[in-house]
Amino acid sequence: MTTSTDDYTATLPRKRMGAGVCLRDAAGRVLLVEPTYKDHWELPGGAVEGDESPYDAAVRELHEELGLVVSPGRLLVVDWVPPQPGRTEGVMFLFDGGVLPAVTEREIRLPADELRSWAWCTAAEAHERLSPLLARRTAAALRAAVDGVTAYLENGNRLV
Repeated sequence: MTTSTDDYTATLPRKRMGAGVCLRDAAGRVLLVEPTYKDHWELPGGAVEGDESPYDAAVRELHEELGLVVSPGRLLVVDWVPPQPGRTEGVMFLFDGGVLPAVTEREIRLPADELRSWAWCTAAEAHERLSPLLARRTAAALRAAVDGVTAYLENGNRLV
């Protein structure tokens, strides 16, 4: 039997969700990955699958993309992204991966069909390698990590 609540929730819009992790080294640089299928670099992460939490997606993506088993810390950024040609609107979550020890760094293994390389990047280097949207989101995440806050963004711009 279908209830009026079921009917109502079926009419609600669906949003694309993604989750990633902001990993840093002892020098404060951020870890970026270079996809084989895009022009810009990215933070480790990806799409949240059906019936999967954003946190679980971040953990899964770290394992799939880097071969690492890491338990991310607190949420650094929530970013609502408006629709674009070929893409629906979305909500992106970035979690704090903390400082990756050098011993763990040596365990990184990339899936050759998905990622070409990875690198530690300063904020300026990240700004050059990332898309403008992801550069804004990453900068906000790095600030949130230092400030001990969670930032709310829209299209990579901090509102709160």
